[in-house]
Amino acid sequence: MKHKYIGKLSILTAIFALLISFITSIPEKVHAESIDLKAESAILVDADSGKILLAKNADQALPPASMTKMMTEYLVLEAIKKGDISWDTTTQISDYAYSISGNDTFSGVGLTQDKDYTVKDLYKAMAINSDNGTTIALAELVAGSEGEFVKMMNKKAKEMKLPDYKFVNSTGLDNESLGKNYPKGTDPDGVDLLSARSSALLAYRLVTDYPEALEYSSVPKAKFADQTIINWNWMLPHHTVNFDQYYYEGVDGLKTGHTDLAGYCFTATAERDGHRLISVVMKTKSEDTRFKETAKLLDYGYSQFAEKTVFPKGYQLKGHKTLPVVKGKEDNVGIATKNEFKVMLKKGDEKKYKVVYHIDKSKLNADGKLVAPVKKGEKIGTAEIVYDGKDLGYINGQKGSQIDLVATKDVEKSNWFMLSLGALGDFFTNLFSSVVDMVKGWFS
Repeated sequence: MKHKYIGKLSILTAIFALLISFITSIPEKVHAESIDLKAESAILVDADSGKILLAKNADQALPPASMTKMMTEYLVLEAIKKGDISWDTTTQISDYAYSISGNDTFSGVGLTQDKDYTVKDLYKAMAINSDNGTTIALAELVAGSEGEFVKMMNKKAKEMKLPDYKFVNSTGLDNESLGKNYPKGTDPDGVDLLSARSSALLAYRLVTDYPEALEYSSVPKAKFADQTIINWNWMLPHHTVNFDQYYYEGVDGLKTGHTDLAGYCFTATAERDGHRLISVVMKTKSEDTRFKETAKLLDYGYSQFAEKTVFPKGYQLKGHKTLPVVKGKEDNVGIATKNEFKVMLKKGDEKKYKVVYHIDKSKLNADGKLVAPVKKGEKIGTAEIVYDGKDLGYINGQKGSQIDLVATKDVEKSNWFMLSLGALGDFFTNLFSSVVDMVKGWFS
């Protein structure tokens, strides 16, 4: 009897262990399609490679509200880089900017006229507190008027190849809210428009080209004039009871947005262990929702993806390890990848990648051969990594990850005597072939 009990106990233990294994493995099998996002549109992007990890209605153009200010930030930082203005440049507040700042509806910082403000102070209020008056003041400083600045915004959007965009002002407010001050050349009822994909690409360009933008977007609160301004990004470490529940480790930006038409939007970025993600949620129903849905996206990215080397440096594609060489001391040369292939790899997709070679045809003669001399490390073409599955592509428009394909050794040019012998051999070979063909013709 004792042995029977022991046997049954062993079976029950095994079943229990199997159940535990199954339950704990469920989170590892989460797929993008199974994430219930309470947002009209959304996207998740790996900021290092530009790889899109998840998308929901990402090409639907919607009002971005204050996320529009990411473009204003970009153009201000670009003007500083060009030397057109500096952080210490000062300006005064126009009647238009003053009227917006003093309107309680827009929750402005309360600017003062006949006072000099530095670009740094105005930028700080715009990036941290999403202030509209300071945003307008910066647009007027950079371009002379907000109307001219809007032209710059749309021109830059075209240069960035944002797929879906329309900028009608620098702030993201509806033009109707601006009354008679709506920017010249725009519709009095105009509304800024961006898709989640465009918002993510704009954020990608902002943090890539001007990483100093994060020095401001990551600040929970700051001093402006004689007051404290608060960042509307509740996922930052605000150290207040009200916001503690939204804190997300690694979040350091980027821009919230809200109007009645746009709902609650948020373009976020976070970095953990050197791995940066960018997420966008648009048209959520509340402040609470936009942060919770953002956390879902970031959780998905950090739990389901990791940067891994799928092909090592010096990788050689089976069946294509060499290329033929003419006029050289050797008849072929090895080709291999110059660097390792790293990708944002989703769990379970390790075997879904392959390498495709793209040989530079300008390096080859008419017969498809390299002409000596060939130098070790010389670029012969590119190697592209291809994903065998549903690929959402790259936010920056590239088709796939590519690295250089190079020669693995030197192949010296053969000396004139050997080249002459080769040419002579080719001559007699061709002559013999011609004679054979002629004889065949006689008897055919």
